[in-house]
Amino acid sequence: MTESLSSAHSDPLAVLKQVFGYDRFRPGQEEIITALLADEHVLAVMPTGSGKSLGFQIPAILKGGLTLVVSPLIALMTDQVAALRAAGVDADAINSSRSYETNANTWRRVATGHVRLLYMAPERLMTERMLAALARLPLKLIAIDEAHCISRWGPSFRPDYEALENLRERFEGVPIAAFTATADQATRDDIAAKLFGGMGRIFVSGFDRPNIHLAVGMRGAGHGRHMGQLLDFIAARAGQSGIVYCLSRKKTEETAALLREHGFPALAYHAGMDKAVRAVNQDRFMTEPGMIIAATIAFGMGIDKSDVRYVFHRDLPGSMEAYYQEIGRAGRDGLPAEAHMLYGLDDIRMRRMFIDQEDTQDDHKRREHKRLDALIAYCEAPVCRRRTLLSYFGEDSGPCGNCDVCTDPPLLEDGGEVGKAALSAIMASGQRFGAIHVIDILRGADTEKIRRLGHHRLSCHGAGGDVAKDAWRSIIRQLVAAGFLRLDVAGHGGLSLTSKGHGLMAGDEDFRYRRDVLPAQRRKAPRGKAARVAVADLAPADNALYAALKEQRLVLARARGVPAFVIFADRSLADMARRRPRDESAFADIHGVGAAKLRDFAEAFLAIIESFAEEAS
Repeated sequence: MTESLSSAHSDPLAVLKQVFGYDRFRPGQEEIITALLADEHVLAVMPTGSGKSLGFQIPAILKGGLTLVVSPLIALMTDQVAALRAAGVDADAINSSRSYETNANTWRRVATGHVRLLYMAPERLMTERMLAALARLPLKLIAIDEAHCISRWGPSFRPDYEALENLRERFEGVPIAAFTATADQATRDDIAAKLFGGMGRIFVSGFDRPNIHLAVGMRGAGHGRHMGQLLDFIAARAGQSGIVYCLSRKKTEETAALLREHGFPALAYHAGMDKAVRAVNQDRFMTEPGMIIAATIAFGMGIDKSDVRYVFHRDLPGSMEAYYQEIGRAGRDGLPAEAHMLYGLDDIRMRRMFIDQEDTQDDHKRREHKRLDALIAYCEAPVCRRRTLLSYFGEDSGPCGNCDVCTDPPLLEDGGEVGKAALSAIMASGQRFGAIHVIDILRGADTEKIRRLGHHRLSCHGAGGDVAKDAWRSIIRQLVAAGFLRLDVAGHGGLSLTSKGHGLMAGDEDFRYRRDVLPAQRRKAPRGKAARVAVADLAPADNALYAALKEQRLVLARARGVPAFVIFADRSLADMARRRPRDESAFADIHGVGAAKLRDFAEAFLAIIESFAEEAS
C-alpha cells in the first residue's frame, strides 16, 4: 500500500489522512516534515505525546526507498512496527529478541524493497557488516529516536549511541532526523554537532504540558508517614490509572504490595524481574482499567497509554530532564492529569552519592551535580513550578494556575537583604564560581582556595556568617529558580546574574523566598473535570457504548498480540461513541481511521455500535 500511496501523492496532508486517519497536523509536525522532504538534517524537540513519530514516518512514506529508524528499546520498536503495520505501512525490525531465521527473513524483505521503515538498535546497526549491507540499498532517510541518548550532556547517555555520529559521513547525502522530548540547550547543541556537524535545522515545539497539575511536597519523617502520603494520594484517585516511580527495585515491590494490601490493583516493574513477568505486568497495565504500576525508570520509554491520570514520585528523580520525561507519561489524552513528587534530604544525599560513584569523567559528574541542583531548585521554587520547569528548557511563561504554588501559595519572606548579599558575592568573585565557593565567601571561610584567589580580602567575605550553610544553599537555589541567577550546566556550574538579578541589585526587583519547606498537607482529590476517569466528555448515554468499544479493542489487540493503542487510541473510541457511525463511509471520518484500519476494523466496531442502536430502539 505504501508504495502506491507515495507514487500517487506528494502531499503530506493526504498521507496524514489516508494512512493515519488524522485531519490536521499538530503544531510543529508539518515544518519538520517539509524540511526532511527537502533533504535537510533535522533535530526535533517535541513534548511527549505530541506526535514525534509522524515527523519521520510521513517523509519515509513519501520518499520511497528505505528509511532506517534507530531506536533504543526493543519494546519501543516492537510497538511502533505494530502500529505502522496496523495503518498499512510496510515496517519491520531486526533485533536480538527475534530468532536468527526471523531476522534473516526480514533482511531479505528489506533487500528486495518490501520494507519501507526498518527499526534497529544502534548496537546492531553500527557494525561494519550491517553498514556495508545498507550502503548497497536505496537509503532515503535515517531517523534517530530518543536522540538525547547520543549526548554526553544528556541525562540518559548510551555509549552505543555515540557511534551514530559516523552516519553522516558513511551515508553522505542522506538526511538525518533526530527526535527527542528531553533536551536542554547544551544537549541540543551537542546532538546537532555530533549528528550533522551543526548544519541541520533545530525545531523546538515547546515543552509545556498545561493539562498536568504539578505538585511537590517534602516527604514526611519516618517510613510509615511517607507511605501514608502515598496512600492518601491514591485513595483520593481510586479507579484511576497511575504510575508510582521508585528509586530502587526493592521499593517497587514494597510499594506494589502495600497498595494491593489496601485494595488497589497494583503491579511492580523493574529490570531485575523475570522478562516474562515484566511483559505480563506491562500488558496488564496497558489494557486493564484503573491499574497502578510501581516502577523504576526501566519502565516508561515508549509507553503509549493515553489515560494515565497521575505520575507519583516516591523519590527524587535524577535530573530535570528525567523528571520531565517521566511526568510526560501522564495525561497524553490531553485531559487533566497530575504529577506529584515527594523528596527529602536523604534523596539529595543518595542522588549525590550515585553521581559520585559513576564510572565517568569528572566533568560529566560535575554536570550531573548541576542538573540535580536545578531539580532541587524546582522543588524549592517559591514561584510557579511550571514557570521554573519551562525556564530550565529555555522557555518563558507566566504563572500557570495549575500547580501547587499557584493554587496554594507558600508563605514567603522578604529576601532582599540575603538575596543582594549572595548576588554581591557572586559579582565580586567574577561570576564564575559555583554555590559552594560563594557560600564559603559569604560565611567567611578560611580555605586554601579563598586565600589563593584573594577572596578573603573581598568586602563581602563573612557578610553572611550568621546564616547557616544549608540555608544559604536553599537561598541560592531559590535565586536560580526565580530567575535571578543563571546556572552554567554545560561548564563548571558557575553562577552569574541575569538581567533580573541586576534589577534586584538596583532595587528594581523584589526577592521573596521560602525559609523552610514542610511536608505537604493532604491534598483533596481534584474537583470537576480533573477528577473524572473518563477519557472524553461523553454524554451519559454514550459511556456504556464507549466501554463496549474498549472491550472490543482489547479482544482484537490480544488476538493480534499488540498493545491496545495499536488498534485505536482512546480518542478514536470516544469519537465513535459520540458520533455512532452506521456505515464504512461514516466510520472513515472517525479520528485515527486510515485506509488500512477502515479495511481491517470497521466491521467489528460497527457491529458493536449497531447492537447498541438496536437496544435503544
